[in-house]
Amino acid sequence: MFGLGQGGMLLGGRYRVVRELGRGGFGHTYLAEDANRFQEMCVLKEFVPQVEGEAALEKAQQLFAREANILYQLDHPQIPRFRELFREGGRLFLVQDYVEGPTYQELLETRRRYAGQFSENEVAMLLRQVLPVLQYLHSLGIVHRDISPDNLIQRNADGLPVLIDFGGVKQLVVNVRYQLGVEQPYANADGQVTRLGKAGYAPAEQLDSGVANPSSDLYALGVTVLVLLTSEEPEALFDQRSQTWQWQEKVRVSPALATVLNRLVAPRASDRYATADQVMADFHIAAYDSGSWQSSLPIRMQPMTPPPPPPLPDPPAPRRKSTPQPPRGPAYISLTDPPYAPLPQPTASYTPPLIEEPVEPRPRPTPRSSSGCLQALLGLLVLLGVVGLGWWGLTASGWLDNIAIPGGSDVGGPDISEEEQTRKRATTERAQALGVDNSYLTQLTDQLFYERYPDLRGTQLTSSPEDAALRTEWDAIANDMLTLTEQNLSTAARQRLGRYNSSDLDRWRAQVNQLYVSRRALYDLADARYGNLFPGRVNDGFVEEPTSQIWFALAQDRVNALESGQKLTEISFQPGTYSQQIQVNLDPGEGQVYTLNLNSGQLLRLNLQPSSPETLLSLYLPSPTDEDPYLLSDSSNTTWSGELTQTGYYEIVVVSTAQQPITYQLNVAVDTVITNPAEPPAASADKD
Repeated sequence: MFGLGQGGMLLGGRYRVVRELGRGGFGHTYLAEDANRFQEMCVLKEFVPQVEGEAALEKAQQLFAREANILYQLDHPQIPRFRELFREGGRLFLVQDYVEGPTYQELLETRRRYAGQFSENEVAMLLRQVLPVLQYLHSLGIVHRDISPDNLIQRNADGLPVLIDFGGVKQLVVNVRYQLGVEQPYANADGQVTRLGKAGYAPAEQLDSGVANPSSDLYALGVTVLVLLTSEEPEALFDQRSQTWQWQEKVRVSPALATVLNRLVAPRASDRYATADQVMADFHIAAYDSGSWQSSLPIRMQPMTPPPPPPLPDPPAPRRKSTPQPPRGPAYISLTDPPYAPLPQPTASYTPPLIEEPVEPRPRPTPRSSSGCLQALLGLLVLLGVVGLGWWGLTASGWLDNIAIPGGSDVGGPDISEEEQTRKRATTERAQALGVDNSYLTQLTDQLFYERYPDLRGTQLTSSPEDAALRTEWDAIANDMLTLTEQNLSTAARQRLGRYNSSDLDRWRAQVNQLYVSRRALYDLADARYGNLFPGRVNDGFVEEPTSQIWFALAQDRVNALESGQKLTEISFQPGTYSQQIQVNLDPGEGQVYTLNLNSGQLLRLNLQPSSPETLLSLYLPSPTDEDPYLLSDSSNTTWSGELTQTGYYEIVVVSTAQQPITYQLNVAVDTVITNPAEPPAASADKD
């Protein structure tokens, strides 16, 4: 199967592909804009029926629409809504809401870079938030089939986990293929067998026979929690020889949580929880008040069930070796009559704490990077009693929340002077007043501290007098960063530090495209200011480093400045005039964007005075291509002239890399000025 190209083509007459999100055995998944809903982002899931001919494709679409009918009626705040099904050529596309936020796999990868993992409180909260969602799905006869950290998104808007990529949808594709007489309904276009469930997360019986039920989802959720809690993959936690999980050798949790996790991931299905409400009862979790969405949804019997997929050789996942069994009646998917009694109507009630027993301290992970003052500060501030949950403690959600960073000291604060204690209290209060997340500030300060003192990586700062100078340096860096954010970021941008991610880029691109401004122009503005604040540092890692979060915050402020007109000017020509001179003052690291609506064939001349290597000029096309992405890009050559080859909005971007304010004059001249220029293309097109 070949992916769809990005560009102006509308799928289904309304969906414009922005980029590919992923690919699997049944097709690709794309991020797209809905032209009928103000360029709102959505997800297109592609499925290939593997049949030919108009009649067969029409039948495939009808069968899929009938089979997937219940999906459109799902209504839960932590499940993306299914919007519609449409056909484009020989492919079917299922449209879903787009959820902005990182996956839990991405959150885990970030923490692994700092030798961290999720805390007991965090995974307990995850269970509390996901179990009611599974209860809702299972009460309707729907099994997700593919729960893993990759298929859970922490939604930016509220920090709640959202279930995505239903494996049950893939089962529907198999069912449709089977009903159409496809010889290998589980095979992709290359003939490879696609499993419904992720190896290591799906239980053995699901991988062996294709049979899935509520217990299968609970097993996968349990494995997901173990992976987040230990920062280890399933194959590293499961002992094939003894057929047992060895996760408790990696981390210690309270007995209450350990008992529940062990039952969730029991190798034998009969030893596991059968329903989500059983788990919730053990945790004293009240069922979510689902009166608004638990209604009379149609649950129909599956008309026919395809055989299980052929076995794969030596699957690499931890699993109990068992003999594949034939399907016992209809597979338990979205269209199956549930073989167990329906759950009682839930009622809202107060939810007591998840873990009522005292939490045992977890073993300290082996250091791979250092966090100079983290543990020393913890000990000190707890002794001082000034931090409530802790200066570097828990927050509701975010990019670097609750990362356990090795290298800290268990030494308390008796050796810390009163002066230093006062200094640290002042830093704490200042961060809180500015709205800068303290856990993020710790990560940012650690990054810069160990870049300055690379020989200290892997060591611990103590509260002893010998380390006093280094602690002073660490505190100075933290305060410098607070000053930097106070002077260069808006309050709203500061408050999101630590929580920016790649989905913000998609949203900002859509916003500036409405102004006929490209992503390149936005990045030019953010890059210039970032380079001024961090000389020599290039933001090429995005959310890989704490400093990159400041680039995101700068970009957020520049989106707002473009929308307000502060950094955006449209150049137009009055009748009888052919040129304009624009004089502007620019502060260090700042820039300005100009747009011109011009026609193909016109002659354009640009000149920027004074000509200086510290002033960079860019000229971007209305419709960039791989062959012609731009006319100028961050060029110190401040003069350009030529005949235009495209019609639409051109962008001129001027940025300053000087260390002092500059005044420049931009001279723009156009031959054969058209007072009524052609209507530009729709603003929703990505100018990239």
